[in-house]
Amino acid sequence: MMAIKSEKNGPLRGEIDVPGDKSISHRALMIGALAVGETRILGLLESEDVLATANALRQLGAGIDQDGEIWRVTGRGVGGLAEPSTVLDLGNSGTSARLLMGILAGHDFPATLTGDASLSDRPMERVMAPLRFMGASFAARSGGRLPVTVTGAEQPLPISETLKVASAQVKSAILLAGLCAPGKTTVIELHPSRDHTENMLAHFGVKIESKMRDGGAKEITLTGQAEIAGQEIQVPGDISSAAYPLVAALLLPGSDILIHNVGVNPLRSGLIDTLVEMGASIEIVDPRKLAGEPVADLAVRAGSLTGVSVPGSRAPSMIDEYPILAIAAASAHGTSVFEGVGELRVKESDRLDAIVQGLKAFGVDVEETRDSLTIHGTGAPPKGGATVASRLDHRIAMAFLIMGTASDHAVIVDDGSPIETSFPGFAAVMNGLGADIRDVTE
Repeated sequence: MMAIKSEKNGPLRGEIDVPGDKSISHRALMIGALAVGETRILGLLESEDVLATANALRQLGAGIDQDGEIWRVTGRGVGGLAEPSTVLDLGNSGTSARLLMGILAGHDFPATLTGDASLSDRPMERVMAPLRFMGASFAARSGGRLPVTVTGAEQPLPISETLKVASAQVKSAILLAGLCAPGKTTVIELHPSRDHTENMLAHFGVKIESKMRDGGAKEITLTGQAEIAGQEIQVPGDISSAAYPLVAALLLPGSDILIHNVGVNPLRSGLIDTLVEMGASIEIVDPRKLAGEPVADLAVRAGSLTGVSVPGSRAPSMIDEYPILAIAAASAHGTSVFEGVGELRVKESDRLDAIVQGLKAFGVDVEETRDSLTIHGTGAPPKGGATVASRLDHRIAMAFLIMGTASDHAVIVDDGSPIETSFPGFAAVMNGLGADIRDVTE
């Protein structure tokens, strides 16, 4: 347990870079391991989650080494990974577990995935179900929970799967399994989810096509069993990490910051859209592309926010940002309503309950249903002066520490150690802008 305290310390000023995008970092390592030759990655997020992916891929036979700021991946080719000699421990990383299930579904050997207490309590059945149709088999705990032993198909089958619930991880697992299958594997999304896997596969030269169908569904088709070659990859800054200094700057009067090289994929930028609707001053500067991903600098200035209603259709583009958005909503004028957020209940913690209980500890008027959250803002940040339980959830910990940068009284998070899973150096980055976030563990 590492208790962390956050106190108001004046406006935030300066320019920063945030760690590389976690979703893209995972995919760069994984697809690099399935390519022939060397993949060079700059800007890889060196967090516990991503390092868990790197370690698992090493156990599966890929060569992964760090050379200063560059990570080098020597791939084994599509279908060329080897049976591991030990269990693959993925720590707290749900992305690692779910996407590796897809990769392993196309390899004819058994491999066992495990993780920490939080990961082992998360449901995996949504991923396993379509992979069974491709020929993989799974032995798991009740509810499809880890540890899970995956035995890949000797001859993987291409499938066409319709996803009724938006899930980038389920989609990605199917597409990655489809690399080893002959012919075309198709995923039909009734609701959009982030497309980092499609972008990364295309960057590696995989034949993958997306088109809109009548009725608004999206059809993604991948042609399997192609040889792919290693690539150069620049990982953009993670918008989920940028969200914390961004909201802090909005809430602290006089703040003016610039965040460099942030990924602004429209399927990930729902937070920016929502904050702009709330009246936030966020300027998109120098938009460009890196490795198929849209990137820009974000210029952020403090200002008043107004409550807003967010439809459930926007949830997939900002599902990880609701904890920090809740802090912004609690500081806004009027009521904010977030619909379609039930997936928050099956993240690293029940994030919906964690948000509600945390805000209530600071006197915020908040209501929840199974799938919605209503926050009645007062036009000023909550007063602070209490301790929040992080529940081993990095995003809950960071969100309430950001609240502390604008509150009249200090905020303490009981355990900030999970922050390293996604944002190494979080306190140092924030303090470099003028915040006061420090370890107070006795």
